[in-house]
Amino acid sequence: MTLLEAGRALRNGSISCDELTRDALERIARLNASLNAFITVTREAARARAQALDQELANGIDRGPLHGIPIAHKDCFSTKGVRTTGGSKILADRVPDHDAEIVAQLDRAGAVMLGKTNLHELCYGITSNNPHFGAVHNPWDLERIPGGSSGGSAAAVAAEMVFAASGTDTGGSIRVPAAFCGVVGLKPTYGRLSRRGVLPLGLTLDHVGPIARTVRDVAACYRAMAAAQLPLPALRAAVAGLGVNMKSLRVGVPANFFFDTLAPEITSSIRHTVQTMAALGARVMEVQLPDMDALNSIGRLILSAEASSIWGRYLDRPGFGKDAFGEDVFAALERGCLIPATEYLHAQRQRRVLSKRLAKLWTQIDCLLCPVTPTTAPRIGDAVIRIGGVEEDVRAGSTRLVRPFNVLGWPALAIPCGFSDAGLPIGLQLVAAPNQEETLFRAGAALEDALGLSESKIPRTPPRSKPDTSR
Repeated sequence: MTLLEAGRALRNGSISCDELTRDALERIARLNASLNAFITVTREAARARAQALDQELANGIDRGPLHGIPIAHKDCFSTKGVRTTGGSKILADRVPDHDAEIVAQLDRAGAVMLGKTNLHELCYGITSNNPHFGAVHNPWDLERIPGGSSGGSAAAVAAEMVFAASGTDTGGSIRVPAAFCGVVGLKPTYGRLSRRGVLPLGLTLDHVGPIARTVRDVAACYRAMAAAQLPLPALRAAVAGLGVNMKSLRVGVPANFFFDTLAPEITSSIRHTVQTMAALGARVMEVQLPDMDALNSIGRLILSAEASSIWGRYLDRPGFGKDAFGEDVFAALERGCLIPATEYLHAQRQRRVLSKRLAKLWTQIDCLLCPVTPTTAPRIGDAVIRIGGVEEDVRAGSTRLVRPFNVLGWPALAIPCGFSDAGLPIGLQLVAAPNQEETLFRAGAALEDALGLSESKIPRTPPRSKPDTSR
C-alpha cells in the first residue's frame, strides 16, 4: 500500500489511523533486529497520536494527504522530548526541547511519527555503517549497504515499516539510499525546505527532503513540508493528476561524464528508460555537461572544510577526541581542519562561475535524466567498487554522479528504473532548474507509471543474502 492509497483507505473507513500505526509498529518490531533501520521507536506516543487523529477524522477535521500516515524522521532532525543523536556518540543522550521546522510542519499536516532512523555518523558518509548504533542493512540483501547517510530512512520505507521518512542530502545522501533501496527520494532546490533544527554538516550544501515509495507519495510529502498554500481539494487533484502528459517535455541525456564508467546493467537500465521517455512523447536530446569533475572536486573541498568547521572542535576536546568518532569520520574531520581559508574561498568562487555557466542548460531542456550511482549497492565492509578493471573508493564512486547537483543547488528526484541480475534495485535521477520540483514530479510520475515498478518488487521481509555474482 502506498501513502496515498493508505489515505484513501482512512477516508473510506476501511482502516483507522490507529490500525495503520499499530501495523507499522508491529512490522518495525519484527524487522528492525535484521535491518537496524531505527535508533529510537516512539511506540506509545505514536499510538496516542494516531487515536487523536482518528477522532479528528470522526469530527470532520482532515489535515490533508498525510493525515494519520505513519512516518519516521532521520535522527538528525530535532524532535522535542525524543533523543536526536545524529548517529554520533557525542550526541547519544541529546534530547531537544524543540522540533525541527520540518518535523513541526509534518506534525501540523497530520503525520504520525513512529521514531528516528539510523544513519551514517553525523550524516558524514555513504554506507550507514554506524560504529555507535550498528550498521543499517539493505532490505533487498542484508549483506549490502542501504546507502547513506539517510540509509535508515530509505531502508524503513523500502521494508514498509513506514510510508515515508525525512532525509538530508549534502552529497547524495537522499538519492543514493533511494537508489540502493529501490524507493523514491527528492533533493529539493537548495534552501527550498527549512533546515532549522536539523544537525548541520555542510552549511552551503545541505538539503532536506522526503523519501517514500512512489513519486506521488514524495510529492505529497514535499508539499506538506513546504506548507504549500493550496486548498486541500486542489492539492489532492495536483497529486492525483501527476504525469498525465509528457509531450511538451524536453529531456536532456548527458553525452559525457555520467555514462563514462558504469556497470553494464546500470547503463542498460538507464538506456531503456530513455527509450521509454521517448515513447511517452518527450523530446529527448543529448546534451553536453562540462565541468562535472570540477564540481565534484569543489563539492568535496567545500564539504570537508564546512564539516570540520562545525564538528572539528570535538577532535581534541577533553572527553571526546579520537575515541568519540568512527574511524572514517574522524579522519575526514582531521583532513578538513587542514584546508586553508584561501582554498575554501577559491572553491566558492569557482562554484559561482560554474553555476552561471551551467544554468544555460535550462534554455535547451526542461529536465535532465542520468544515473544515480555507477553500481548497485556494495557489500557492507567493501572499501571499493569495481567496474570492469576500474576500482573506486566506495564513497567517491557512489557519490560522483550526484554530488555536482548539491554544488549547483538544483532539485533532483531519484526513482527506481529496474533491477540487476542479482535482484538489486537500480535508480535514475531526474534533475530540473531551481524551483522546478513540479516538473520533476510530473515527469517522474509518468515514467513510474510506464515502467510499472512502484509496486512490482517491494521486499516484504528481509531476504537471505544472495551469493555475490558481480565479481
